[in-house]
Amino acid sequence: MASKMNPFTFLQQVRAETMKVTWPSQRETVISTLMVFAMAFFAAAFFFGADQLFGLLISLVLNVGK
Repeated sequence: MASKMNPFTFLQQVRAETMKVTWPSQRETVISTLMVFAMAFFAAAFFFGADQLFGLLISLVLNVGK
């Protein structure tokens, strides 16, 4: 059976665990955010190029182009 815990005790434990967390600095957060945006841009550009290339190749193979 699950033991019942006092909500006040639970909140104290949550606060104690939160104090143990190593939070990133503002600089680390900004750099990580910029890296995520850059990688998303490069991934989008890559998949756009791959889609265009495959579309061109398929249209040439199937002769459905101009």
